[in-house]
Order: sequence, then structure tokens, then C-alpha cells
Amino acid sequence: MADPRAYLQLLGQYLGDGHIRNNGTTKSLGICCCTEYPEILAEVEWAMRTSLGASVCYRARPDAGCVVVESTSKHWPHLFPQHGPGMKHTRPIVLEPWQLDLVRQDPRPSIRGLIHSDGYRITNWTERKVGGTTKRNTYPRYFFSNASDDIRGIFTDALDQLGIAWRRSNPRNISIARREAVAALDEFVGPKR
Repeated sequence: MADPRAYLQLLGQYLGDGHIRNNGTTKSLGICCCTEYPEILAEVEWAMRTSLGASVCYRARPDAGCVVVESTSKHWPHLFPQHGPGMKHTRPIVLEPWQLDLVRQDPRPSIRGLIHSDGYRITNWTERKVGGTTKRNTYPRYFFSNASDDIRGIFTDALDQLGIAWRRSNPRNISIARREAVAALDEFVGPKR
């Protein structure tokens, strides 16, 4: 692969919203993207083209409000050995040693891809009474949600590597809310566009 950054971002997108399917004698990698975020669509296309140099097409799914960004090559299963039958949360998802080495070199692109697929940045708020007056505090926060324990583990391991504080807000959701942690993610993720 020519650009590890492109591959790692695509890996994050694949783990969240991707699949590999048979396409005749070859395989197709598809990443489902919400049509509301054209910059993410463009990034997924860039990552596919850059990772493998393969052509890319779009399959509209207007009923679901999304587009599948798709590329066909016999090499996709080698780049994503986590593929297999069934939903990802029903089977083990373990990174290969060579994938772990890439993530350890720079976990930011994989975090970006994971948040762009199964996460979001919001403005949260709280209210409390101070001296009889209700004060409202607003602050930005990231959430990541995935049904797979393994994929959540890949995400939180990457955050730990960068020293970005997180907590589990419920069994499937990871919250990043500390000011310095949000600022760190804003440097390379930011709001979806």
C-alpha cells in the first residue's frame, strides 16, 4: 500500500460501516456513507484510490439516505483480513500484527475513520442552580458507538496510545468529554462534514 494514512483511515471506516462481498470472480469493498457528509464521501473515495489504486464507484441507497462507496479488486480481502460472514459484532475482530504496527506508528487516521463511521461530535450541556440562578454550561464532546467489543477495544487502545481520556457511557458507547481530550481529537477529526 502506498499511503499508510489512507489505509488506516479506510480501516476505521471499514470496521464501522464496511463490508466485502463477492462480485463474480473478484471482491468488492463497500463503505456505506451518509449523504449528508460529502467530505466524508470524498475522503472514503480518496482512501480507496490511494490504498489500492483501484477505481471507485457509488451505489445510491436513497431509501436509507446513504451511498455505498465501492471498489472491486481481488486484493481487498488481503488488506482487510477481518472480513467474513455475518455481522462484525457476532465474530472476533482482531487486527493482524502488520495492521497493529501501522496503528502504533500513527493511530490518528484509524480513529478518524472510526469516528466518521460510528461516531460524532456534539455540543453537550448541563444546567445547575448557582445562587438562585440557573446556569447553563455547554461543551463539545465526542461519542463512538459500536456493537462489537473488539472494535470498541481497537478504538480505545488507539485513544490510549495518544493519551486521550475516554470513558464508557454505557456498554456500547465511548465518550470523550474532557476539554483537553476533545481539543486533541479536534486537531485531526473535528465535526463531520
